[in-house]
Amino acid sequence: MLEDQTTAASSPTAWPAAYPQGYAVVDVETTGLARDDRIISAAVYRLDARGEVEDHWYTLVNPERDPGPVWIHGLTSEALEGAPLFQDIADEFSARLDGRVLVAHNAVFDWQMIAREYARASRVAPVSQRLCTIVLSKELGLPLPNHKLESLAAHFGVVQRRAHHALDDARVLAEAFRPSLRAAAARSVRLPLHECRPLTEWTDRAVPRQSAGYSGYRPTSWRPARKRPACPYPNPGRYEVGKPLKQGMRIAFSGDTSTERDLLEDRAIEAGLHVATSMSRLTSLLVTNDPDSNTSKVVKARQFGTPVVDEAAFGQLLRDVEPASGG
Repeated sequence: MLEDQTTAASSPTAWPAAYPQGYAVVDVETTGLARDDRIISAAVYRLDARGEVEDHWYTLVNPERDPGPVWIHGLTSEALEGAPLFQDIADEFSARLDGRVLVAHNAVFDWQMIAREYARASRVAPVSQRLCTIVLSKELGLPLPNHKLESLAAHFGVVQRRAHHALDDARVLAEAFRPSLRAAAARSVRLPLHECRPLTEWTDRAVPRQSAGYSGYRPTSWRPARKRPACPYPNPGRYEVGKPLKQGMRIAFSGDTSTERDLLEDRAIEAGLHVATSMSRLTSLLVTNDPDSNTSKVVKARQFGTPVVDEAAFGQLLRDVEPASGG
């Protein structure tokens, strides 16, 4: 159930001094995608500063509930029955993450799942930064047909053996991350590092250990509803491609996002932006991962000529929001 293997690291080359000193490439399989779904397996490949594998670790985790989409991850209730609970493996998981940048494909999802599990256990994961390989591939301009892990792996000639198995997905990502990291270093690309904010409070509602069916499971919220504060800055107008966002700009969101919508909105508000619930001619920017959809907001954005960016690009723009005039 638990596996550990150590390999030798290779010799270093010239390297940007500002780059992190170590990475933890992570993959978690879960009972689903909702806020109170659970981790059922986890894998960590520890890499040194230059992306060489130091060791790897894998464990099953008993979610104490229905395992969810078995047809995807292959882990049945029977397979998980004797697995440790998350609180039983939290110390070992922490040792694998401690002092390293968490690397994952769609890292915000893995981080949120991990942060919730630690919060349930009244613990805090020892992670301060994460790096998403989807965002890094965009920074590098890799000619990928899409942003699936299999496409990134194929680009670097990495063979995937067991898709949606945490250990193999982490291995594939580690092998694809190494050349990506080297390419970034060779071009002195600033790595897209994002802050990892731990959860400090958690309230679980009762969830049946075995539900009648996965489709019947109804997720609950881990955050209370609240009224968002009014934006204190005037709207400076439309976002212009190639320029920074400016405090007071009205931002609308459409469609699914890899970051939970309320967290994404929180980040925008903290940066001094106005989160709009609808589209109008005053909207500065629409954020959507599906610009070809026909949602009402996307349709109106086309009609109004409102600029559109995807979630990853918006995340980059949030790093350097220009202060409001006179601010």
